[in-house]
Parts: sequence; structure tokens; C-alpha cells
Amino acid sequence: MKVLFIGLGGVGQRHLRNLRALLGAEVELIAYRTRRLSDVITPSLGIDTTKNLEQEYNIRVFESLESALAASPDFAFICNPSSLHMDAALSCAEAGCDLFIEKPVSSDLKNVERLVELVESRSLVAMVGYQLRFHPCLKRLRSVLKDGGIGQVLAARACVGEYLPFWHRYEDYRQMYASRADLGGGVVLSQIHEMDYLYSLFGTPRRVFALGGHWSDLEINVEDVASIMMEFTSRGRPLPVHLQLDYLQYPPARQCEIVGENGRVVMDLVANEVVLHANGNTSDERFKFDDFERNNLFLDELSHFLSCVEKREQPIVTLEDGVQSLRMALAAKESMGTGRVVELEQVAETATIR
Repeated sequence: MKVLFIGLGGVGQRHLRNLRALLGAEVELIAYRTRRLSDVITPSLGIDTTKNLEQEYNIRVFESLESALAASPDFAFICNPSSLHMDAALSCAEAGCDLFIEKPVSSDLKNVERLVELVESRSLVAMVGYQLRFHPCLKRLRSVLKDGGIGQVLAARACVGEYLPFWHRYEDYRQMYASRADLGGGVVLSQIHEMDYLYSLFGTPRRVFALGGHWSDLEINVEDVASIMMEFTSRGRPLPVHLQLDYLQYPPARQCEIVGENGRVVMDLVANEVVLHANGNTSDERFKFDDFERNNLFLDELSHFLSCVEKREQPIVTLEDGVQSLRMALAAKESMGTGRVVELEQVAETATIR
């Protein structure tokens, strides 16, 4: 098996490590690289200066994407900055490669429909990297809702906040993709995982209104705060869902609270627990995942993708799913820029980051 990597930063190297762990020496690793940084990024997001990345993982490097694709890889990992995803993904799809695309699919909708058509017409497997779909807390939350644990859902609110300079200790936060408009950064696109899991729970919202911007003293040129209200539909009536995103909170916070007619359920992805508060009960039902290890999300995600490639099956997170969460994020960005409510059906290829 031959696998092409495009982008070997923190998440690219994580996928590379996990691929070696799962497949060992039977996988041949090739890469299209431009900067060719030699640093090995550790699982704890530090730098191991005693190792050289290409030597450590026996990576054959190409200086052009065309020459890399001429080596006939079986599938490709698109892990470069978001604004560069689409060109790389289109070239790989045209060459017949299955695709694993890191989130978000892109920083705008330009050429996204073309990629969807290519994937469909060539029967390619294409998965988007939303590893939270494999989180035991989200699985438990979904089970509580499916089993009617809180009755009819009435409202939800979610938040994720983490101090940006502490994300990647191995690099200057001002140069990260998440800090730069030209690379598709900003808190809405960089923290788009919440958009995806809300979409997975409630479908596509009808309309979006958002406030936010670059409101802190962080040295970045993208928004660092976003407060987003989305109108979903549940059993024929509006379902309000609020999402708060920021680059500022420390210690980090990541929660989702869903209120129903018979109680509420709270998912805490920092504490790794789900708490069910049922109306009339004197005690809460608590599901705690103390043995959770974050890298297992990526291992499970990768194992699922490899299985889909082998069996030619649709993955849990399809390319179309990734497009829906991107449309949600772009609607929020457009609303922040215009001050208006944005209908999802109006988010078109011309939508772009602001």
C-alpha cells in the first residue's frame, strides 16, 4: 500500500504515526512537501530535535504534486492549510486517489462541488477528518437523545474555548494556519468540529446569525471570538442552538448542553463525561470515561477510513457531510461581516472568509 501525504504539520504527523502503528512496514509513505521542515512533532505537541522526520518514517519526498501522483499512491491525506485543500484534493481525485481531507474541507466553496462530482463519478472513498464523531462522550450523548432520555429536544448550547498561543507549543502562534486569513484561519473554521457534531445530531440549520471578530489583543488577523445562533428544525418546530467559540479561554472549555422537555444532558469534553439530569430524579446519571486517551480518536478514525477504502464503503463522515459543516461556518462568517441573518440555502460558491 502506498500513501501520499500533503502537509506534515501537527495533524499530518499524527496521522503518519498512527498509520505506521496500524500498518507497520507494509505501508510505503510518500509526500509532496514544499517547506521540508525536518522537525519531528511529538504526540504531546513538542519537538524532538534528535530526529529527522523524513528519515524517522522513511518518507520518499517529491518536489511537485504531479510527480508524487505519478508514483500511483492508493490514497492521499490532505493535511495542508485549509485554503490549500481544494487544489490538492482535486488533483488527487483526478488521479484516482481515495481521499482523507482534514477539516474543514476548504476555506470557501469554490470548486467544492466539482470535487464532490469527481468523487461520485469515480466511486472514490472520501472522508473528512472530524475525529470527535468517534468520541465516547459524543456517542453516549447521541444514545441518550436516541433513547428519549430527555424527551423532545427544546434547545441546545455548545462552547469551545482554548488559548491560542498554547495550542502548538512547537511554533509561533502568529504563524499558525489558525491565526492567518490567507491560510483559512479564524476561530469559526479552525474550531469547526462543533459545527460538525451539531450537524450530526440535528441536521442542517435553516438560518444563522452571528456576532464576533478580532476582539482580543492576540497578534492575528482573523476572528478570535464568535457567538453563533442557529435555527434547526425538530418535529416541525424551530430548535434554537447557540454556539460560542473563542481563542481565549484558559483552562480550556468544551461542552454541549441539550435541554429537553423531560430533562437535560451535558457533555463535557474536557472532563470526559456526560451527565443526564432527568426531571423528577433526585440524583443524576453520570457516564465518566476516565481511561479516555485523545489519540484513540485518531486511531479509530483512521481504522474506519482504512476499512472503508478496503470495502469500498461510505465513511461515517462523507465529503458531503464536510460540505454541510463548511456551509454552516461560512454562513456564520457572512453574518458576522454583514450583521444580517443568513439563510443556509443562500450560501453559495461565492461565499468566502472575511
